[in-house]
Amino acid sequence: MSDLSVEKQADVSTENTMRARAGESRLKLWVLLGANRLLVTGVLCAIIFVGFILLGVSFDPPFYVRVVEGDVLGTMFSTMTSALITGVTLVVSINQLVISQENGPLGDQHSRMSNTLDFRQYTSELIGTTAPADPSAFLAAIVEASEDRATDLEEAVEQLGNDQFTEEVSEFVDSLTGNAETVKDKLDGATFGTFDVLFAALDYNYSYKVFQVDRLRELYGDDIDQETNDLFDELHTSLVMFGPAREHIKTLYFQWALTSLSQLIVYAAIPALLVSGAMLAFVDAATFTGTTLGISDILWVTSGAFTVSLVPFFLFVSYVMRIATVAKRTLAIGPLILRDSQR
Repeated sequence: MSDLSVEKQADVSTENTMRARAGESRLKLWVLLGANRLLVTGVLCAIIFVGFILLGVSFDPPFYVRVVEGDVLGTMFSTMTSALITGVTLVVSINQLVISQENGPLGDQHSRMSNTLDFRQYTSELIGTTAPADPSAFLAAIVEASEDRATDLEEAVEQLGNDQFTEEVSEFVDSLTGNAETVKDKLDGATFGTFDVLFAALDYNYSYKVFQVDRLRELYGDDIDQETNDLFDELHTSLVMFGPAREHIKTLYFQWALTSLSQLIVYAAIPALLVSGAMLAFVDAATFTGTTLGISDILWVTSGAFTVSLVPFFLFVSYVMRIATVAKRTLAIGPLILRDSQR
């Protein structure tokens, strides 16, 4: 028996949100996860637009002179046109990959359906009623089941007369119920298709709770009667059930997000190609010769056209930031602690 499993751990509780447990700034997690992806895309576009203007007025010779003396616009937007066509082709390939996950022979589809129905049946037995069809309600029901079972376990342990055992279980249950209430509040009214459902599910650190259940049962095994052991089993089961449920919702969200990303990039690519082509065909040093706010009009137009041409790329970046962050934070399923915040 390892020292880790038999020595009392001073802290069996955790913070109720992923942000608090990770110790990262609220702004960082908001940008990576919480913010609307179109808003993030708009902010990136604004940064590029302003940055291009500032660079254009900072370097010498002025941008207008560069356009007159060289083929700046032709070089820039011919490259952008090629990149746009290549990027859209890549997106179509990604979309086909996502769709291919839904295709397959009848046997595979039957197996998928059977596995889904089996898991729903297990969940119905866990919560004592028909498992909800809504993803947010489905996850909330499992969380509530673990909360109820933790409360039952705490009451049973209090009857055993071991003050140290009672103290640790009480601290653990308080942490679990507080975390469960926070997650249920966030899941209430959350709609799948937005990130709200998965964002709330990420706050429930079930894996650390599974570890604590195993540790407490092993550490105080000599004091546990059969009834209490059964309650440990029931709590363990409810926590373990949350793992595949969250992973299933995560997988569905990833497919939804990648499909939405493909659609948005295709929509954005059409005006981006139009603008890029127009800059190649119709715009030169003689097209815009005036100034606005002390800045040459050709610089304003070029900056705007360059930004529009980058919109499909920024959409890709904004979605990948969220998907990669979620994937990194959910690499392990079960009681494996990959982050230093809980190690």
